[in-house]
Amino acid sequence: MKIMPLSIAGAYHIVPEKRGDNRGAFARLFCTDRFDAAGLNTKWVQMNLSRSSQQGTVRGLHFQRPPFSEIKLVRAVTGRVYDVLVDLREGSKTYGAHCGVTLDSDQMDTLYIPQGCAHGFQTLTDNVELHYMHSAPYAPDHEDGVRFDDPTLAIRWPLSVTETSPRDRALPLLSDMKPLIL
Repeated sequence: MKIMPLSIAGAYHIVPEKRGDNRGAFARLFCTDRFDAAGLNTKWVQMNLSRSSQQGTVRGLHFQRPPFSEIKLVRAVTGRVYDVLVDLREGSKTYGAHCGVTLDSDQMDTLYIPQGCAHGFQTLTDNVELHYMHSAPYAPDHEDGVRFDDPTLAIRWPLSVTETSPRDRALPLLSDMKPLIL
């Protein structure tokens, strides 16, 4: 597997080495030894799955505040998404910056999102399933987010937004938030 750093410190696009034959394909998606050697988290305490039925749906940008800040490992199980993370860490050289990666179930790639980053995605196909691994348990009193359409972030979503939740539309703007102290 290739572990490629992204423009936000601690974030990685992980591309597996796919092997295929007449039966289909195989790829190693996680390896404790490889992750450990790269200085990445190897302890996952929670696993989640989201389903989005309509192309153009946006979920996020979500994160958990300390002491429940979490690292996420995200992969498209079905379909394709444009996955975005935003750096919210106080003192970070890339505070307020975002980067995006297209995750494709056919490519079997993953996105490693460090603590202190908000995460969201837009579905590029219908019937998308996203699989998440989390380094910290869900803590409802510590969940938060940033608006997906924040003009300061100016995220260029690939498609027109067709669906989002009332909760996500009501999230604060980056300018109304304090940086995260981890």
